[in-house]
Amino acid sequence: MSTLLSPDDLQSVGLTLELAALSTAVLLALTIPLAWWLAHTRSPWRKPIAALAAMPLVLPPTVLGFYLLLFWGPDGWGGQLTQWLGLGRLPFTFAGLVLGSVIYSLPFALQPLLHAFEHIGRRPLELAAMLRASPLDAFLSVALPLARPGILTAAVLSFAHTVGEFGMVLMLGGNIDGQTRVVSTQIYGHVEAMEYGQAHALAALMVAFSFAVLLYLQWSRAAKAQGAA
Repeated sequence: MSTLLSPDDLQSVGLTLELAALSTAVLLALTIPLAWWLAHTRSPWRKPIAALAAMPLVLPPTVLGFYLLLFWGPDGWGGQLTQWLGLGRLPFTFAGLVLGSVIYSLPFALQPLLHAFEHIGRRPLELAAMLRASPLDAFLSVALPLARPGILTAAVLSFAHTVGEFGMVLMLGGNIDGQTRVVSTQIYGHVEAMEYGQAHALAALMVAFSFAVLLYLQWSRAAKAQGAA
């Protein structure tokens, strides 16, 4: 199969991995505190914020990409802000692709973390408070270690979901060689050009990757259930 991968194919694979790694890192930094707040707050804003964060689960990727394109475009509020800050325009750039991927994969990181923090409950934190641990110490030394399986699941799902993006990527990032051309859009280009051999090679990689991710999640879930028993 490696002989069927052209330099452009390999470049798209490398760009996809870079995009997924950066998006996953940003997602974990954002969703860990958000999930913690959602798991413990009694604010009336909890349900609307949770629903807003989950919207990428039900929105077609092209719809999300379209509105992100308008928002970050030259006439959108976000686009005017980035231009005012001297950052230029985000659509059809790698930075814009990272931002869109973070928004698109947000629920895939948030949901496992929220479940993990809710499963921990308040008892371990109350015990930590009795030992005079500050809220931050309790979070870092008690909550995060207990939530490690959820954090790993969130990272794996976020990475895998970003690798498989297509509609949002094509709408917001286009298909620019060396900048926004990832594996999914590279496959699309091969099919348009009727280069089915190259398309098959990349598609087979995606199938193998997806199977490995699902197998890992099944294995980790079984190991967790066995440990709980």
